[in-house]
Amino acid sequence: MRQTNKENLRNLFLAGFLIAGILSAGQTVAQNARIKIDIDRRIGEVSKNIYGNFVEHLGRCVYGGIYDEGSPLADKDGIRLDVLEAVKGLNVSLIRYPGGNFVSNYHWLDGVGPKEERPPRMELAWGRLESNRFGTNEFVDFARRVDAEPYFAVNLGTGTIEEAQSWVEYCNVKEGPFYAELRKKHGYPEPYNIKYWSLGNEMDGFWQMGHLNAEDYSKKAREAAKLMKLTSPDIKLIAAGSSNYRPNADPNEWNATILHELRNVIDYIALHIYVGNVGDNYYNYLATPLVLEDRTQIVKGMILKEMAYAQRESKDPIYIAWDEYNVWYRARGREFMTGTHALEERYNLEDALVIAGFLNAFIRNADVVKMANMAQLVNVIAPIFTSESGIFKQTIYYPLSLFANNVFGTSLDVAVDCGTYDTDKFFIGLDESSTKQEDVPYLDVSATYRDGEVVLCVVNRNKDKAIITDIISQEGLFDGDFEIYEVNGQGIKSENDFGKTTVETIQKPSVKVKKAAKITYEFPAHSFTMIKGAIII
Repeated sequence: MRQTNKENLRNLFLAGFLIAGILSAGQTVAQNARIKIDIDRRIGEVSKNIYGNFVEHLGRCVYGGIYDEGSPLADKDGIRLDVLEAVKGLNVSLIRYPGGNFVSNYHWLDGVGPKEERPPRMELAWGRLESNRFGTNEFVDFARRVDAEPYFAVNLGTGTIEEAQSWVEYCNVKEGPFYAELRKKHGYPEPYNIKYWSLGNEMDGFWQMGHLNAEDYSKKAREAAKLMKLTSPDIKLIAAGSSNYRPNADPNEWNATILHELRNVIDYIALHIYVGNVGDNYYNYLATPLVLEDRTQIVKGMILKEMAYAQRESKDPIYIAWDEYNVWYRARGREFMTGTHALEERYNLEDALVIAGFLNAFIRNADVVKMANMAQLVNVIAPIFTSESGIFKQTIYYPLSLFANNVFGTSLDVAVDCGTYDTDKFFIGLDESSTKQEDVPYLDVSATYRDGEVVLCVVNRNKDKAIITDIISQEGLFDGDFEIYEVNGQGIKSENDFGKTTVETIQKPSVKVKKAAKITYEFPAHSFTMIKGAIII
């Protein structure tokens, strides 16, 4: 975080007046707006697992990303220390591994044991040679070093249900059976107790190796789940919901079938979404998180229907895991999809605002969205980008870090009164069906409350105008020092690069508030702002 003296003086001036409710002669104001916070209007508890990430054997995510044998920037185990520190800054709760499309032809036994004995394989999903020098044990070591929980996806494409069971045994059984003893032989005497297991990946997609229809996938997933749970009864299972939203697909039929057939078996249903500014239309693009929110509500309705008839051992309902989401559209197409440098997207400010919008949507749906995994962690459509000599943090790093380090507790049902706009009919991504959004609010808002502190997260979608906003407490009074953080840049296309940081988190001067029911703040154009402070009852 940085703050220049000039910026400091300007912010002190603005904060001192605006927070007291006196308007200033700053940017052109789009209109006045209101945000009402009521700590009694509660949606649900925010799960720390919405701040997850994803590591796949794809491009330079693993090799040349988190793992770089022989690099002067790596330790004796091959882990890049600069990447390690940057990942810690994201406060990642859990990391999905090893795929992705990769997992549907991955056999976990290839990636354990002495490295010199591991077989290199043709990697068919992303067109590269897989050395298998990084596998189960190396990944668990890495995850624990960044204080993240491992989340494994099993191969239900070319793999068998027995193979899925044996991986659970290798990871979670202390001693006795063959694969537990094999782990001990490999130098890991204690079980890993991996809690989260995904039953395949994107199995509705024709691009998936071992693609199945909904009925056949449900049968295979149910039998795999049976063996896995008999091996380790306390694990949580995630079913592959729909990832195919192409014009001729029927994702709702897939999701309805999966939930009906597996309602007594699974703990989560996984949904995926990738968006992009395909038509270079800023306002269409900034509305894409609302598509995720619409899909969330549709699947939530399906879950409620199935729960009425379920006979589950678990007392918890089925939750939604958005275990792949991100901006991805530039590094698409044949020339970008295979080889060492596949999917190396570079991000700008508008991308960061969309990510903040996704995170706001997860918070607003905290009752049903209990897991989310940004895809991916390093280099491949990622917040962290490496070279042989260093790293830089992409624009999307900053909103993700702010949320993951600050936004916890109870999600609040916030009332927002502001201007709106309608989008054109547009494609949210290269492979997605077209959509149209009406009454899109310029202010995209979420809020949480915990231990007397409220955290307000606001994206101002207006490209050109600031919005002066009354923030009103319906129950209790704002009081004390309020922290303010902002992610912004000179323009919506501002990017970061090695040695050049144009978009980052700037901490504004804190503002002293004395028992006020209302504070007023000017949210700058094309910005994400987080405000933290106390409410006293």
